[in-house]
Parts: sequence; C-alpha cells; structure tokens
Amino acid sequence: MPNPHDFHAPQSSYSKEDLLKSSEGGYFGPGNAQLPAPPMLMMDRITEISVGGGQFGKGHIVGELDLTPSHWFFDCHCPGDPVMPGCLGLDAMWQMIGYWLGWSGSPGKGRAVGVGEVELRGHITPDIRRVRYEVDMRQVRRGRLVLGIANGRVLADDSCVYVAKDMRVGLTMPAV
Repeated sequence: MPNPHDFHAPQSSYSKEDLLKSSEGGYFGPGNAQLPAPPMLMMDRITEISVGGGQFGKGHIVGELDLTPSHWFFDCHCPGDPVMPGCLGLDAMWQMIGYWLGWSGSPGKGRAVGVGEVELRGHITPDIRRVRYEVDMRQVRRGRLVLGIANGRVLADDSCVYVAKDMRVGLTMPAV
C-alpha cells in the first residue's frame, strides 16, 4: 500500500473516490492543496484536467456534480422555492482552480482571493440532473506567490447558467 504522504502522480481524470481522498489531505504532499469534504465538496468527478489546452492554452479542468432533489442546499436556501445558491457554483470553480494548482505541481493550500465578474443567466433547480463546471486557466504565476487566474462557466444539463471571469485562487504555505 502506498504511503499517503507520497506525492500523487497526476492523472487526466478523477473519480468521486479520488476526490474524497483529496479532501482528507496529503494527496499532493503534506500541507498542500486539497478539496473540501462533503457537503462542501461540490463535484462528484473531474472528467478532464490538463496543463495545456483550454481557451487560453494554459490548462483547463472540467468537473461534474450529479444532482438529486434531496441535495442539502435545496431544503435550506429559499425554502419553498428550491434553488442551488449561485455562490456554490462559484465556490466549485474556485475549488477546481486550487486543485489544478496543486495537481500541476505548486505547493501550498488553495484560497479564493477574488473574482472579476459573475453573470447569472439561469438557476439550478431540483429537476436538473447534472451540473458541469468548465474552467480555463488564463494566467498562472509561480514564484513566492502562486496564483491562478481563470475564467469558467457552470452548465445545468448542458445549458449555461453562470459565467465567471478572472476568478483568482492563491496558494498559501502553512506557518512553520
């Protein structure tokens, strides 16, 4: 059995089991990027991840969430008018940018540091079966400051419902 503190060999896609392992920490080495644990883990799988490609040729990542009417946020956000909060779609894309930074070799823990613009074009309701997040890395800075800047979109059963530009995630190093 491999040591859980060994660095992870990058893959081109990840299952739910893989993402859950990442939420436990140490997937990219101790103190490095990890995804949140459920219920804040906003994806069931990563279907594509690359260092090249995407709209800007600097990398991309695609994740999916299988949705059911029983998801936790439908009962507590707007009771009587169930809708997935827009902030959760944005958070999912921030999660993916931080994950991409760790996956591509940068040390540190991901922290959302901003977004330039978010446009909500629709809603995610209990009748939606799949949410897809598509993120294209626009700029990556690696040095004393590790920063990923990306554009993304959220699709509900293949219909675009959110667009975000200039999402920023930085990596912080743990205090020594």
